[in-house]
Amino acid sequence: MISRATLPLHQSAGPSLLFSDYHTHPQGHRLQPYTQALLQPWADSARELGLRDIAFTDHDRYYAGVNFDEIDRLREKNPNLKIRAGIELDNDPIHSAAGRKWIEQHWNRLDFVLGSVHFLNRADQMFDSVPAGAEQFEGRDIDAIYTDYFRRIREMAATGLVDCLAHLDLVKIHGHRPNAEIAAIVGETLDFVGSQNLAVELSTAGWRKPINELYPADRIIELALEKQIPFTTASDAHSHVQLGDNFPRLARKMSILKIREVCVFEKHKRNVRVVWAI
Repeated sequence: MISRATLPLHQSAGPSLLFSDYHTHPQGHRLQPYTQALLQPWADSARELGLRDIAFTDHDRYYAGVNFDEIDRLREKNPNLKIRAGIELDNDPIHSAAGRKWIEQHWNRLDFVLGSVHFLNRADQMFDSVPAGAEQFEGRDIDAIYTDYFRRIREMAATGLVDCLAHLDLVKIHGHRPNAEIAAIVGETLDFVGSQNLAVELSTAGWRKPINELYPADRIIELALEKQIPFTTASDAHSHVQLGDNFPRLARKMSILKIREVCVFEKHKRNVRVVWAI
């Protein structure tokens, strides 16, 4: 059961109306065990930005660095900030089996699990690596790549281990667009996401990438809205200085698209909050 609340969030028209960042990587792209020295700057940055709810979602390949006791200590030191224990499960053909097992073992201590697809046909390279990953698209049928990518998204959604899907159209990162209408390519996936009762993130990370576009694209967001799929807000920050990156711009985009609600998670229970000021 999804509980709803109509709480006023960020009543002022300050730097951003948004209050939650649900995609962050305190460890970056390397194993760094959680300590207060590593995590406290994230809490400090959140407070400076007016964020009230953040989720740590390091890649599952670095699960060994996640320490729930350190997260609890951080919560005690920052009682005015909701700090969610999370992880990002991707389809890494080398590490994801261990990642899934870890998630299953620690499900009750996790608040939130992101699901993502970073690998296509090459097991040794994420296709979204910049610029090297662009080689995976050279000379190939782009529509076929898109179709394969969204099939993999559905496989991730079907695991039963994720609460939300990250950067849903990450496949566009290097600027390749399908020839077919995107609704025809993504429709089945959105239907499945809806049937699994999952959320989709609005990720500002795309504005930092070659594509220079929000994840997902406006048309996909419109289709998701039609299917009443809920959203989280996310920066995909790999440093605390990226926390809430481009959130004022995201707030404006959400206003244009008439997105009035965002969702947050606690122990995998989704709660909807109305950003009524937008």
